[in-house]
Amino acid sequence: MNVSVIFALQFYALLGQADEAPADPMVQYIIFGVMGLFVLVLLVKGLSSKPDFDATRDISRPDEEQTARSASDIEAEARRVFEIPHVAVDDEGDVSRTKIRIMRTEEEQAPTADDTALESPGDDSPEPEAEIDPNLEKSGKTLGQGLARTKAGFVSRLSQLFKKNKAIDDDLIGDLEEALFTADIGVRTSQRLVDMVNEKLSAGQLKDSQQVWSQIKDEIRNILSFESKPLDLDAHTPYVIMVVGVNGAGKTTTIGKLASLYRRSGKKVLLAAGDTFRAAAVEQLEVWGQRADVPVVRGRENQDPSSVIFDACQRAEAEGFDVIIADTAGRLQAKKELMEELAKVQRVIDKALPGAPHSAWLVLDATVGQNAISQAKEFSQTVDLTGVVLTKLDGTAKGGVVIGICDEMKFPVRYIGIGEQIEDLRVFDPKAFADALFSDSV
Repeated sequence: MNVSVIFALQFYALLGQADEAPADPMVQYIIFGVMGLFVLVLLVKGLSSKPDFDATRDISRPDEEQTARSASDIEAEARRVFEIPHVAVDDEGDVSRTKIRIMRTEEEQAPTADDTALESPGDDSPEPEAEIDPNLEKSGKTLGQGLARTKAGFVSRLSQLFKKNKAIDDDLIGDLEEALFTADIGVRTSQRLVDMVNEKLSAGQLKDSQQVWSQIKDEIRNILSFESKPLDLDAHTPYVIMVVGVNGAGKTTTIGKLASLYRRSGKKVLLAAGDTFRAAAVEQLEVWGQRADVPVVRGRENQDPSSVIFDACQRAEAEGFDVIIADTAGRLQAKKELMEELAKVQRVIDKALPGAPHSAWLVLDATVGQNAISQAKEFSQTVDLTGVVLTKLDGTAKGGVVIGICDEMKFPVRYIGIGEQIEDLRVFDPKAFADALFSDSV
């Protein structure tokens, strides 16, 4: 226990005794003696705890030279450690001879030949920076490259069935049915092909497996090549194209590529940002508009999309645009209220320009396979669809869905996407598509 506390307790005890017998002088002397001793102890204790001021002088201080370093020295140190690019300008402020160097660590301080070349003044005029034309894109993929995964999928599987002139028996027909029904061409189309083969076999028109495979390929070509009215952008001025589809199918990107293609062909194109519920969609469309040098009509966030597209139609008619491409918000086909909104948009376009939209295209993601067919069925019940754009064919083995769409929906496939470049959005050519699909197959 602390010594001061002990003395305090003794002191208070003595005081208590003093109160009981204050007249005894001996007691008073003892009390005063204890008090003096207590004060003496406190003084000694205080002196013994005196801080050692001399010891504080030995505490290390920061180097005065380090604290006095200038801000430029600190910056140079940081740049040397982290290799931050540094731009040095002549003292006269002449920015026409800007010298660029990379600050190096101590092991790399020696100047290199590249540094010497960069720091050599040479011609006072700066070398002009190459301008990138946003409309210049890399050459796109070939159709065969875009369909490589589909070819390696169900086409390769069918081809292997009929290799080496296998005998036509129940096992072969069973394998054919399994291959077709597990492919993404749709149940109805698969059944059509199986029925065709059985009918030809019953009539004795097919003698071997190679003839069966050849007949299947011919039938698929016929499905793809059904008669459809060709696209004629000159039929109306302005020609209005309404684009619909589910979220993530690639509507906005497809619209941007179409704008670039039509602009290059000499058309005056106007884009309508009808997806007012997703700010990123409007911004994305504006980026495509800038790349294609095409104006974009946009509205306020959450504005009625019909009013935005109505304004675009009026502007196009007043300013002599050739083509309007109207974007719409992505929606699931199961949401009835959202699907009804598309019907409203179509009615408003007709009021703005009687007879429009002249085309209504459904953008489908090929990677969803047979679900694309169900999407087409649902959208066709609300919107008067006139065509389909199939995207992302290069990234899936389910490209056979094109066959099912042509067979079941009787919609012309207007464009197919086989890559990221503008040139990878191709006009759908049924013959070229079939040739690329069945190339290298037996």
